[in-house]
Amino acid sequence: MVQIGNVTLTNKFGLGTNKVGGHNLFENLSDEDGRQLVIAALDNGVTLLDTAYAYGHGRSEEIIGEVIQQYKREDIIIATKAAHDPARNYAFNNDPVFLTQSVEAALQRLKTDYIDIFYIHFPDEETDKREAVAALQNLKEAGKIRAIGLSNFSLEQIKVANADGYVDIVEDAYSLVAREAESTTWEYLSKHGIGFVPYFPLASGLLTGKYTADQVFGPDDWQFKRPNFQAPRYAEILAGVDVLREVGTRYDATPGQITLAWYMKHPKISAVIPGARVAQQVLDNAKAATIQLSEEDFDLIDQAFKK
Repeated sequence: MVQIGNVTLTNKFGLGTNKVGGHNLFENLSDEDGRQLVIAALDNGVTLLDTAYAYGHGRSEEIIGEVIQQYKREDIIIATKAAHDPARNYAFNNDPVFLTQSVEAALQRLKTDYIDIFYIHFPDEETDKREAVAALQNLKEAGKIRAIGLSNFSLEQIKVANADGYVDIVEDAYSLVAREAESTTWEYLSKHGIGFVPYFPLASGLLTGKYTADQVFGPDDWQFKRPNFQAPRYAEILAGVDVLREVGTRYDATPGQITLAWYMKHPKISAVIPGARVAQQVLDNAKAATIQLSEEDFDLIDQAFKK
């Protein structure tokens, strides 16, 4: 059980929903697949749904809003985000008026009267972050949101935003192969009782075991210029994945499931929100919530990816 502001998470496993309605982010998405994705999650014990206005310019929120009408609202934790301002060609906006309007619009799309966690999705360059968070605190006191979050904020921006102690949670990139947050923000977050949620937890599929050492990426492949897919780093990561595979034999689990279980055991991580495109991927990922890694296996994985 994890406490985030006025929100209690009964388990740490959630669903990232950028592929639910995120037509602007991914090709050939089906709204019906998105609905079935959310239904599969809710029907199989996943209670945290992480979405954003940026996922389909509100379409992800609309689909989730339609689906949750068939469930008890109090059993679901909804996190959403805003910063992309359509009036500014989707440039980031943290102005208090814009954030207030964004919350009201999200409530309409989600067909609910409160949002459990509301994040400022990205920092802009001009708004005083303390004033931005103060606007969210007003909405929290009014019962329209229950926890205040920041996403993609640097440590210095987090410090300014949290000047009054109102920030409840931070969401940022983190995985076994992208561990910068451990040395940049985690000490401050722990000191101030602020939770942490990683996105990209499976590192674009690298931690699922689907890549092999003999794969070659050409200029037309999206992996071609990504540092994680370049030598010698690529080989080092795959060596770590071999450790995940070895550990997985003890739990009848895949490397991806073991990775998610590692995050869930980590005391600094409040929740895990892997994405999915189809319902079966939700079911496969959800097995991670049933895996209880031993301290020895947790440490083995930790050391395998220390580089």
